[in-house]
Amino acid sequence: MRLNWSRVLRTLLLLLVGLCGVGTALCYWWVNQPLRLAAPLVDLWVEPGASPREVAVLVAKAGIQVQPPLLYGWFRLSGQARQIRAGSYEFEGVVTPRSLLQKLVQGDEASRSVTLVEGWTFRQVRQALLKAENLRPEAAALSDAQLMELLGRATLAPEGRFFPDTYTYSKGSSDIAVLKRALRAMDQRLGAVWAQRNPKLPLQSPDEALVLASIIEKETGRTSDQAQISAVFNNRLSIGMRLQTDPSVIYGLGARFDGNLRKVDLLTDTPFNTYTRAGLPPTPIAMPGRLALGAAVHPAASKALYFVARGDGSSVFSETLEAHNRAVNQYQRGK
Repeated sequence: MRLNWSRVLRTLLLLLVGLCGVGTALCYWWVNQPLRLAAPLVDLWVEPGASPREVAVLVAKAGIQVQPPLLYGWFRLSGQARQIRAGSYEFEGVVTPRSLLQKLVQGDEASRSVTLVEGWTFRQVRQALLKAENLRPEAAALSDAQLMELLGRATLAPEGRFFPDTYTYSKGSSDIAVLKRALRAMDQRLGAVWAQRNPKLPLQSPDEALVLASIIEKETGRTSDQAQISAVFNNRLSIGMRLQTDPSVIYGLGARFDGNLRKVDLLTDTPFNTYTRAGLPPTPIAMPGRLALGAAVHPAASKALYFVARGDGSSVFSETLEAHNRAVNQYQRGK
């Protein structure tokens, strides 16, 4: 019997097309099937330079139950194998080969955040970084001087040099990386406000503006008063009058301050005692926020030299000592 080779070839071709169709259907089905996780939340760390084959193995070792050769085959078939990004990833809930690859290609890393609050001292910043979730505490072993040297600011104290904001970071990041971002942010903010400063200011440098902004930040919780407080301090600096600001004295006392500022504290000289020393303190006393930075270089148009707290968060401003004493008697002594 003579074979009809053309019919055989057509049959084989149909079978091959059919098998390819079945294979495609199976592949489509598999890449959309949920994979079992060894735990409700699986952490995966992809090292820089890891090959797609190595990534497939790392996925399985992390606790996502999949055969590495199959997953590697999917990486190759997708055409995105070389687009997988290094980083720290979290997987939970429904995870399919398709969604897994998408996360790795997009670099959708697991992230956390830490908030640095306006008015905080650097000691409080350090405490916040130590408590931050999944943030490597590399700065904890360094002194302030060592840390600033590492950040490229060896001649500066760290106080007030970091911009208060919420910083998002990848799991496993270093706290030093967060500090670098906060340092750059403050540099940019300070540079911007200094460039737009009132040209008649008595302030001589961006650093002096930063110091004054830190005092303004600590003097009031009411942002609407910040420009007025800035006017008082700028006016005093212009005529050589001492600032006499309690927050700087408190900062100079450090751990000795027990919450009660006494007359002896105001009379005891320290580099930060603005009752005993003229001019600005040698460094900032806290982290000023955006509004305090702006207020420092754009004081209100006021001749006031004094202010006293009303007790409701706001302040009364006076141009003369006589008017100031009346305000003190009314709001502080209840007379």
